[in-house]
Amino acid sequence: MKITLKDGSSRDIPAGQTVGSALSALGLTLGPNILAAKVNGQTVDLSSTLTEDAEVAPLQFDSAEGRDVYRHSSTHIMAQAVKEVFPTAQLTIGPALEDGFFYDFAFERPFTPEDLEKIEARAKDIIKRALPVKRAELSKQEAVKFFQDRGEAYKVELIQGLADGQAISVYSQGDFTDLCRGPHLPTTGHVGAFKLLNTAGAYWRGDECNPMLQRIYGTSFPTQAELDAHLARLEEIKRRDHRKVGKELDLISIQDEIGPGLVLWHPKGATIRLLIENFWRDQHIQNGYELVYSPHVARLDLWKTSGHVDYYRDNMFAPMMVENSEYQLKPMNCPFHIMIYKSHLRSYRDLPIRYGELGTVYRYERTGVLHGLLRVRGFTQDDAHLFCRPDQIESEVSQVLDFTFFILGTFGFTEFEVYLSTKPEKSVGSEERWAQATSALEAALKGRGVAYQIDPGEGVFYGPKIDIKIKDALGRSWQCSTIQVDFNNPERFELGYIGEDGKAHQPIMIHRALMGSIERFFGILIEHFGGAFPTWLAPVQATVMSITDNQRPYVAEVVTQLKAAGFRAEADLRNEKIGLKIREAEKAKVPFMFVVGDREVQSGTLAIRGRNGANLGSMTVAGALDLLRADLKPAGQQHSLTQ
Repeated sequence: MKITLKDGSSRDIPAGQTVGSALSALGLTLGPNILAAKVNGQTVDLSSTLTEDAEVAPLQFDSAEGRDVYRHSSTHIMAQAVKEVFPTAQLTIGPALEDGFFYDFAFERPFTPEDLEKIEARAKDIIKRALPVKRAELSKQEAVKFFQDRGEAYKVELIQGLADGQAISVYSQGDFTDLCRGPHLPTTGHVGAFKLLNTAGAYWRGDECNPMLQRIYGTSFPTQAELDAHLARLEEIKRRDHRKVGKELDLISIQDEIGPGLVLWHPKGATIRLLIENFWRDQHIQNGYELVYSPHVARLDLWKTSGHVDYYRDNMFAPMMVENSEYQLKPMNCPFHIMIYKSHLRSYRDLPIRYGELGTVYRYERTGVLHGLLRVRGFTQDDAHLFCRPDQIESEVSQVLDFTFFILGTFGFTEFEVYLSTKPEKSVGSEERWAQATSALEAALKGRGVAYQIDPGEGVFYGPKIDIKIKDALGRSWQCSTIQVDFNNPERFELGYIGEDGKAHQPIMIHRALMGSIERFFGILIEHFGGAFPTWLAPVQATVMSITDNQRPYVAEVVTQLKAAGFRAEADLRNEKIGLKIREAEKAKVPFMFVVGDREVQSGTLAIRGRNGANLGSMTVAGALDLLRADLKPAGQQHSLTQ
């Protein structure tokens, strides 16, 4: 039996050897850094046996697959610790996450911080024991009996939902056994640094009709230094949380009296929103889009024609009855743009047609998944729909890609992850159309030199798509931009254009959003900048503050000049110490503070400070205006950004 490493080195070994033994035979030293392996592309335990020729690749923590094995094994360590400390707790599920893991338990009460300390101490003890992790397979009947005997009702329910005749795997470490597909680390001692983070409630199987479980979150790393760095990052994430910062800076609020997932934009937040929207509109007009508006409701029949009633019903609010007709709050803008297109006879010469709208939509999201601005029930999409000929798909998508990176770059995002999602299992349209559209999207990506990954089967039912994730200042990825090709709606709505041959043809429709939604994008912006928006986006760009009442007239004059020059300035004339005024302006993340005392009045100058505490010296008002202008970003767009 021939075993080959990725570098091409190989060796013949007897069949029936374990993966670990095969790696050792190939000269690799097995230690805590080798966690599992990929055999012919499939992740497996090191204890798995080899029965045929295979390409074997060891997995370490620096790979996504390796981290998944590491964190999932950490989950089992936590579950074992919970069972040892609280034997009456019942096991449910415990997956690995990108940066950690969680496990849900059925327990008679919420876990307290003191409970977490006990569980974490026991988990660290389990790690020290370096318990071998062993895999076994049971029949469905055997597995049911095994967990019934242990009073694990949730595990029994999971097993009973599996197909009859299916082999069921369990993993054991010491006296602890759990239902699991694996793979796992060879021993509990392979885990280096371990930390429990917090608790939360979670419904069994995510259904609010089911019992509430107790979820424990944790994380693990090979070294304490890596764990400490991660914990510091988590603290920074907490500090930047848009819900916290949004409240501190008086930007937005979500109030129970109005309803969950419905956002109130306060004056300063509304100012930033207006800047974003004005910039969006100006740039779309410059890029050949026509702006449209659409109503918030429409007859239910429209959503039947579009397919939303069939494919999207669970995410829509209930219809309302008006004058014997059912009306529906819009979950999307596309049917309205389609109807605008359909209102005229179109020629091939008219195409492409690009409609853009900042359209507010409403979707029924369960309360449990709502999250500040990032997951809401009412939000404004930066929506656009392009109607084009099949031969125009590539060029239109290329332009959208350029436009997307320009828009995102304007707001400080320069790192991206791009995915091309292909035909899903359930889809509409011919194979020919799918191939043509997918090829056009791929050609556009390659033509623009954009690195991308294939996301197999993750296209929408009506066509392939490109998804773009942005990376923020903390290295987190956020899904924002999407470009989707649609064959379905043009057919459903019987759209057409007269071709060069004088015959009727069906256009291709491209759905496109660059920010995703204003609400979500604003939440990401808050966390990206930590509330310290660049000067062009800051709701207040400069605060002019007096030291005593004697400077009031001069402060008022300066503020007037700043406003006349197009800047957002305010006066702080309160009878407070200047140190307090400066600290509060810094806390409010105001980019510039202009301090005025008797000396500044006499010399016609301003003492200028930055929000980071820097003393920028003394300047005339004209010099201060030049300073503000120079700090506007991005350069060359000051006009549209300062209005």
